[in-house]
Amino acid sequence: MKEIIKQLVEAYGPSGHEGQVRALIEGLIRDQVDEIRTDALGNLIAFRKGTGGGKRIMTASHMDEIGLIVTYVDKKGFLRCAPVGGVFPMTLVGSRVRFANGQVGVISTEKWLRSNDLPPWDELYVDVGATSADDVPVSVGDAAAFDRPFADLGKRLVAKAMDNRIGCAVNLQALLEMGESPNDVYFVFTTQEEVGLRGATVSAFGVEPDVGIALDVTGVGDTPEAHPMAVSLGDGPTIKVMDSSVIVPAAVRNWMMQTAQKAGIKYQVEVLERGGTDTAAVQRSRAGVPAGCISIPCRYIHTASEMVDYDDVQGAVRLLVELLKSQVTL
Repeated sequence: MKEIIKQLVEAYGPSGHEGQVRALIEGLIRDQVDEIRTDALGNLIAFRKGTGGGKRIMTASHMDEIGLIVTYVDKKGFLRCAPVGGVFPMTLVGSRVRFANGQVGVISTEKWLRSNDLPPWDELYVDVGATSADDVPVSVGDAAAFDRPFADLGKRLVAKAMDNRIGCAVNLQALLEMGESPNDVYFVFTTQEEVGLRGATVSAFGVEPDVGIALDVTGVGDTPEAHPMAVSLGDGPTIKVMDSSVIVPAAVRNWMMQTAQKAGIKYQVEVLERGGTDTAAVQRSRAGVPAGCISIPCRYIHTASEMVDYDDVQGAVRLLVELLKSQVTL
């Protein structure tokens, strides 16, 4: 999977600008599904017909990543920006960003080397190498993503946009490996999760699933002096119990845990105190959908160097395949 992961994480795709990621995924799966379409909000929906007697299952992995959007260009050609999604100023100074047209910029602060305080947003700017406003190659309203290459550390993988291209990679790989299933499965690659679960909200309404499975990253408690959390890199994918936006129904998480146990797949139990995923949007669709989440443990979430464990990723693929092939009795 590593080559697929590399392609996905290095693609440009801040919230609302997922086209490059969508085209990449569609090219990899088009010949493997019965139907494929893009809806009005840009969600990619790939349908695999079941053999009969099963449920209508929707998987959801969001394609978008956090980023910046240009709000103002000054006379010297420096850009002022606002966050797209959960971007933290402490991670930004000295980082590079890339716009849709390929233009690279460097983030800095007005008080460079003059303060140990975290810079507020109104003191941050992006330098694209312009000498004046007249030769700035981007405009107000243009969005940028972090510019950082994929790094294969062997067991551990590092890149920008692991949140949530790694979930997309798991979703995609499960589609390729699934084979026959009694269930009608809708593999959905959603948009605009980082700004409010917007793509999953409309795609779940359109698909009308009987069961939903979201795929995303989750935090860990295994780094020095980390906030206590019973999740570590390398101990398997997690099965979500609760986060800030959802409580997974007991029947769903029991189905997921029992499936993992039966298949001999190592997993962890996740309670995420802050943060949410597409699970909540799917669960609240129409009159309600029983929905759960498989998460990939990830260090340094919402930075330009997010880290996952390759064994956890492969375990997530195995678990998703087993769930999609099972006779669901929820």
